[in-house]
Order: sequence, then structure tokens, then C-alpha cells
Amino acid sequence: MPYRVTFVCTGNICRSPMAEAILRHHAAEEGLDVEVDSSGLGGWHVGEGADHRAVRTLARHGYRSAHRARQFERTWFDRYDLIVALDRGHLRELRAMAPDEEARDKIRLLREFDPDAGGRLDVPDPYGGSMADFEHVRELVEAAVPGLLEEIRTALKDR
Repeated sequence: MPYRVTFVCTGNICRSPMAEAILRHHAAEEGLDVEVDSSGLGGWHVGEGADHRAVRTLARHGYRSAHRARQFERTWFDRYDLIVALDRGHLRELRAMAPDEEARDKIRLLREFDPDAGGRLDVPDPYGGSMADFEHVRELVEAAVPGLLEEIRTALKDR
């Protein structure tokens, strides 16, 4: 049974689809049995592709994305082993949605997996910004991926 990870941001067109594509790429390179997807807390972009700047940033660095936005549903807590929030606002909303303590324990912040993050645990929303803001998001996600992969490898060993 694969380990299941989902990334959650606001509208599911920038940060979470970038994190999804980057983790999926690195997990596949390692041959890990992991399923990766993403969603947003809001539903206003449901069915849309990722922001063109996110797609361009990913492509420039060798990542592929064929993303369609969707909204996170409360019933999904049982579906995932790990639910990764992109900022503390998302973390709070997800914890408030969680039906019980077991579900709350599955929710983590992406930057918790970056040992150099210190207290800077939010991935800023690049939506209203420039290409440099999307590059910055990519850098933050990539910095967290090694720790996230270690978490996944450990969880898969413990199964």
C-alpha cells in the first residue's frame, strides 16, 4: 500500500501544485511507493490548471505538472498518511477541520522538514508576485524535500 501525501494551500494553483510536482519527481527518482497530490482550502479555482508561472518555473527546473485544482474535503483525512500545509494559516484551518486527534497528528507544515528554516515556517503565496516569487517558492520546497523524503522512507519502513 503506498504512502499517501497531499499538500494544501489556499487555491491549489501555485504553492501546493509546485510542492506536489517536486516531491513526486524526487520520490519517483528514489523508487518510493508514494502517491502525491494537492488541494486548496478554497474552491474558487476548482478544475483550473496551475498558474502559468508555477508551470513555467517547474518546467525550467525539469519538473512536470498536469495539475487540476481541487478543494480539500474534510472526509479526506482518512485517505492520507501525511497532510502538508504550506503556511500556518492553512495549518490552523486544517486542524480545525480535522475530525479527531489522529487526523490532526497527520498535519504538518512543509518547512518543518527544512532544518535551516528556523522560525520561518510559512511558504509565501507568490500569486500576486513576480516570477522571482515563484522561484523562491520552488527553492523553499526543494529545501524541505530531503527531510520530507526521510519522513516518508521511515514511515514506509515501519509498515
